[in-house]
Amino acid sequence: MSISTIHPVETSSSYSPQTCRQFTFSEIELATQNFDESLVIGRGGFGKVYIGTITCGEVLLDAAIKRLESTSNQGAVEFWAEVEMLSKLRHCHLVSLIGYCNEEQEMILVYEYMSNGTLADRLHKRRASLTWVRRLKICIGAARGLDYLHTGTGIKHGVIHRDVKSTNILLDDNCAAKISDFGLSKIAPTNQPSTYVNTLVRGTFGYMDPDYFQTGRLTRKSDVYAFGVVLFEVLCGKQAVDRSIDEEHWGLATWAQDSIKEGRLGQIVDINLRGRLFRKCLKEYALLADRCLHSHPKQRPTMAEVVVCLESILALQEKTDSDQLLPTFFGRMVPTFLIPSNHRETSGRDTSVKSLELYLHAVGGEDRILNCFDFNTIVNATANFSEANMLSSVYYKFVYKGRLQNGQDITITQYSYASTYDECMNEASILVKLEHENVIQLLGYCIHGTEAYLVYDFALNATLDSLIFDPMCNLLDWNKRYKIILGVARALVYLHNHAPIRIIHGDAKLAKVLLDESFDPKMSGFGYAMTINDTDCIYVDSIRGTPGYVSAEYHMTLCLSTKEDVFNFGVLVLETVTGQRNNRFIRVANDVDFMLINLVRTEWLEGTLTNVIDPRIDADPILMTKFIEIGLLCVQERAAIRPTMKEVIGMLLGTLSLTLPVSEMRTRIINGVQPSDES
Repeated sequence: MSISTIHPVETSSSYSPQTCRQFTFSEIELATQNFDESLVIGRGGFGKVYIGTITCGEVLLDAAIKRLESTSNQGAVEFWAEVEMLSKLRHCHLVSLIGYCNEEQEMILVYEYMSNGTLADRLHKRRASLTWVRRLKICIGAARGLDYLHTGTGIKHGVIHRDVKSTNILLDDNCAAKISDFGLSKIAPTNQPSTYVNTLVRGTFGYMDPDYFQTGRLTRKSDVYAFGVVLFEVLCGKQAVDRSIDEEHWGLATWAQDSIKEGRLGQIVDINLRGRLFRKCLKEYALLADRCLHSHPKQRPTMAEVVVCLESILALQEKTDSDQLLPTFFGRMVPTFLIPSNHRETSGRDTSVKSLELYLHAVGGEDRILNCFDFNTIVNATANFSEANMLSSVYYKFVYKGRLQNGQDITITQYSYASTYDECMNEASILVKLEHENVIQLLGYCIHGTEAYLVYDFALNATLDSLIFDPMCNLLDWNKRYKIILGVARALVYLHNHAPIRIIHGDAKLAKVLLDESFDPKMSGFGYAMTINDTDCIYVDSIRGTPGYVSAEYHMTLCLSTKEDVFNFGVLVLETVTGQRNNRFIRVANDVDFMLINLVRTEWLEGTLTNVIDPRIDADPILMTKFIEIGLLCVQERAAIRPTMKEVIGMLLGTLSLTLPVSEMRTRIINGVQPSDES
């Protein structure tokens, strides 16, 4: 084994003396367990990337090991360019090359391992969305790395990366950005910034500088153009080439620029960021990204100028988040999205909230007006919170029906005490983005002292639980119950698949179903709801839900998924058909106490479902059996075999049929497994 030591030309805090090590192929095989496919963490034009463990003296280090594939359009030129380039460059925002292997026709590069993957992964694939401040810091780090390359700090010549893109920006344990993949990089003199290099056009479609593509003249400004695309990618949450954009604008750069010209800046912001960006920061950021994409390279900023602009935007955003005194609710600051726009723009210290309109990003990203109601308006609408107008009360939350002076019927939820603060804010931030006939529509809000009120555009008649569990109530015949079940199912399908942001409700139960005078249902109670991206689940810190309605896997793993909503829906169906609560024990004839789910399973297996059907329902027992079977399919212990809500709709409408696993249900009953154990 030979060791090649790299000596930096000058001392700088941006880099430190390191060694570039030549590995044997047997060492690489050992590090990757003979290139075990389970260790693959990425794929690119060069080949597969494995996570491996290497030995440096007596220390074991995780490393990213990139192996050239025989089918790759890259080869020895790119391999040696990477080795030579990274052997000379050391900077905190460049990925470090630990070593390489060039043996037995193998070309392998060994880098420091970046645990948070690529920026592209975090923007487009992973569950947890990056905050706006974190995105700004990532952009600043990547810009600093590119500025170091362009200015040639510590080396005789500058470097043009030639393949700047989100997949080549890696994130370490702290999500600090590092530029990677120098296989296409070119040396450029540093004393003449406008100097170009004539070369064959190489790069990635969507990020490629049009001027470079047309002329073959590669300049530092070509990297600036590509970085401008990355800036829009970070802001919009869309890929550089995104087929979800209309066909004429599959290229993100053109679409974003056209949107800005047409005055639709708010519409292009990533749905996970809307309402969280200070308006001036958004405008400055968009202007910078647009300048980077200027058709004339000389009009584009240098990377040094980009760094300065981004740092200024970050400072302004952080100052807005921390220094500006905002109105408090339960002793805590009210989120920016609930502050009137003119209040947010002022620099004064007056923190009073007046009856102004609020501007929030709604469906499609357009600004939507949310009313800030005066407290006296709320008092008058509810007849001073009269008992006659109170329809529900749970812990520190109360639901009232009301009527405004203009005759508009409204529903009001009152939140009291600090324990409900997060629930209130979460509900408001989610509902402002949703619009569906079976989802309650948020109209406005009011903050008064230590209490907050969310106002909905809805004439509330009753909550579903108040009618189902009232043995003296005969208002809900089977046709009404069926309409309610179907409406709730449609609401959940919308949340899971079609809403502007995908939502897991997390607590879909009878008490969260509101009914109007025609018994049309509206889903409410989004205080526990969570947003999801490409996956169907998200890990949470603690269980948030109602005992008796929480599935086994959520309780045990803290994994909240769309199948949790399916489980909740199954309980809702069983409760609606039987008129019994699932979170209470039911005494049957033989003096055995059952939870509802297990009782229904037992009666179904024994063919005696008529024992559990609500006697107030006058409907065909065969039809009732079908609906109970749908409920039982939804509450199966294994989440993987529960139907999706789309499949549930098919079963409710009779276009899809699924079969219950009899043997599994029988085993659970014989073993005496109670739903209380699941929940």
